[in-house]
Amino acid sequence: MKLALQEAQQAYDAGEVPVGAVVVCKDRIIARAHNLTETLTDVTAHAEMQAITAASSVLGGKYLNECTLYVTVEPCVMCAGAIGWSQLGKLVYGATDEKRGYTQFAPKALHPKTTVVSGVMAKECAELMKDFFASKRTRLS
Repeated sequence: MKLALQEAQQAYDAGEVPVGAVVVCKDRIIARAHNLTETLTDVTAHAEMQAITAASSVLGGKYLNECTLYVTVEPCVMCAGAIGWSQLGKLVYGATDEKRGYTQFAPKALHPKTTVVSGVMAKECAELMKDFFASKRTRLS
């Protein structure tokens, strides 16, 4: 999760919503990503989507059933759908997203065999998000 937080900080520094993701397969990091929605002007360029695409490319296949995705914030419904379709083995996330998180809107979106661990470094992950949006509000004032 520390590496995912580093990715989130890169997003923050670039003016992106600070979400970071890392995919690990068989004790090896195979993908790192952060939000790129502003940079790419693409609403689908979430950290999780970028990480899933990169991991699939490294593995040469679309299924990530032997992989773990670490992400700083609970995935949205779109990302949860992609996680489900990739048959991800394990999802580990930090802060919950009460406004847009998948557990509120689509709790069954993940593959039935996906293990979920939530709340890992939740305080640090949430603080980065809060700082980011506070800085945006300050600039608008």
